[in-house]
Amino acid sequence: MKNIALALQGAQMLFVAFGALVLMPLLTGLDTNVALFTAGIGTLLFQLITKRQIPIFLASSFAFIAPIMYGVQTWGLPSTMGGLMAAGAVYLMLASLIKLRGDNFIKRLLPPVVVGPVIIVIGLGLAPVAVNMALGKSGDGSLVLVEQNTALIISLSALLTTVSVAIFAKGIVKLMPILAGILVGYGLSLSFGIVDFSPVTAASWISMPNFVAPEFNWHAIAFMIPVAIAPAVEHIGDILAISNVTGKDFLKKPGLHRTLAGDGVATIAASAFGGPPNTTYSEVTGAVTLTKSFNPVIMTYTAITAIILAFIGKLGALMQTIPVPVMGGIMCLLFGSIAAVGLNALIKNNVDLNEPRNLCIVGVTLVFGIGGMAFGIGSFSLTGISLCGIVAITMNLLLPMPKEEATA
Repeated sequence: MKNIALALQGAQMLFVAFGALVLMPLLTGLDTNVALFTAGIGTLLFQLITKRQIPIFLASSFAFIAPIMYGVQTWGLPSTMGGLMAAGAVYLMLASLIKLRGDNFIKRLLPPVVVGPVIIVIGLGLAPVAVNMALGKSGDGSLVLVEQNTALIISLSALLTTVSVAIFAKGIVKLMPILAGILVGYGLSLSFGIVDFSPVTAASWISMPNFVAPEFNWHAIAFMIPVAIAPAVEHIGDILAISNVTGKDFLKKPGLHRTLAGDGVATIAASAFGGPPNTTYSEVTGAVTLTKSFNPVIMTYTAITAIILAFIGKLGALMQTIPVPVMGGIMCLLFGSIAAVGLNALIKNNVDLNEPRNLCIVGVTLVFGIGGMAFGIGSFSLTGISLCGIVAITMNLLLPMPKEEATA
């Protein structure tokens, strides 16, 4: 009976994570069944590396939405997966450095003045894609998929529902604003008759997810490596949050080096199968807080449930029937929220933008990242997030600190 109870709790945790878990592949064009499979595998690997001490679930990372969309469009899906594997390797490098030198060097290499603008760029880099989709167009705006007035009704309804649930809902419902937005938008899409169920009819009940083997392209790798900065910092925040919830210091035991390595291995494994990078899920931490379900075994059952669902073909096909305006409406909030996280990093850490050094770092990073600045030598080029990440880190290391901080 105890195992049955744990399994049911595990299924509940997957339900909490489900909306965000499948939204990421839906936005980026990845296979939702692969995302379920890699979320399960990634969580099990994380538990192995951290000795199953932390009640946390890993699944699709929103920080990689814009980079994946750009990468797939520019280099194709296999090369994008190769770049994501390299981003996972960055986690392992950081974990090794933390193990050898402690975590102080992270504060020097990635202070808020670097992390803040890079996260803002990640959030706003593809904001036009969200608006195009909300208007019923393809991401690049070249095709009209849904009549604009109809698309606006659907996208704004999905957006307003997501906002309303996030702000006004109570209990466990408050943890599922994205799922609520999708359900309302999908319901309206059904009433307008724009949902095509032919993929569901054609799909088998039991089928193998569409796994994709990675390929290694230096352009994609150089583009993805700096993107790892944001989720690595987010990971530290998530581990602090679950530590506060459970009353245990997971930064010491099993240790930040182990948790970061677990996240990196999970991301590498996900990319090896063609799935989105994994990250620790704060909404699941919220559910743990609400239910007081601190037993890490629950997350083992959550992972197993995700793996089983990955092989239900009609589930993945049903996810693909969600119309573009539904996703566009939610993306308008999602991309802006990511940018707001970066802005909050600057505010919360009292980054003084009246200080010329800070203003230069933030200003150049934002313009290079959002404006699409590109530097190239021969066939090798840097642009977008990869360029602004490297520029921000380099400027922070080279520009002299203000006298009052240098002497502090």
